[in-house]
Amino acid sequence: SAVVFPKKIATEQQSLMLVKRLLAVSVSCITYLRGIFPESAYGTRYMDDVCVKILREDKNCPGSTQLVKWMLGCYDALQKKYLRQIVLAVYTQPEDPQTVTECYHFKFKYTHNGPLLDFGSKDKKSDSPISCADTKKASILLIRKIYILMQNLSPLPNDVCLTMKLLYYDEVTPPDYQPPGFKEAEDEGLMFNEEPMYLNVGEVPTPFHLLKLKITTEKQRMENVDKSILKQGETAEPLQVYGVSRDDPEE
Repeated sequence: SAVVFPKKIATEQQSLMLVKRLLAVSVSCITYLRGIFPESAYGTRYMDDVCVKILREDKNCPGSTQLVKWMLGCYDALQKKYLRQIVLAVYTQPEDPQTVTECYHFKFKYTHNGPLLDFGSKDKKSDSPISCADTKKASILLIRKIYILMQNLSPLPNDVCLTMKLLYYDEVTPPDYQPPGFKEAEDEGLMFNEEPMYLNVGEVPTPFHLLKLKITTEKQRMENVDKSILKQGETAEPLQVYGVSRDDPEE
């Protein structure tokens, strides 16, 4: 019943397992706290002393089963070191999946020669080895921030749909590669109807990977959020994304 942290992260495989678990917990918490799937689509786990919800396949909820399949496709691309970014987007008009109301950006970096920290972390030197304690602390902090932020954002509309896009490291990814559950994207990107706001939620380094989470949501949804919880992202990254994969949600 626990999402266990490894005692040490000495191998790439141990790091990969942790990143997969953290991704699963993050996506599960986001969809749970934003009310996207019913309670029956989740199980309860503990990550240290933090109670978390984990998405599972629920025969009464085709959407949750679809998202679990997407996650398995993400794991395939992550394992092969192709995956650069996951964009989990929420939209309200089934006929217009390009116009979104909220986006979650999971970004990944890989280090090929063991510990490397040149990801712009201000409080560490670039050659500092990353301890398991650092990774654990950052992981718990990320999940806590997700909880705090999701509970402070104004609710989403009642009926929403999800889409997921994957962006790759083109220099290493075969041109015809598509993970299970995804296909080549035909559209040119995502856009917001309302003014968007960009938030850096946090990052988790391991000796072999780096996971960053950013959120883009409509500014009006942020009105009740205490600005000290998260500082607004300093740069508004363009939302146009090209050469990505997506699969239509079955909702």
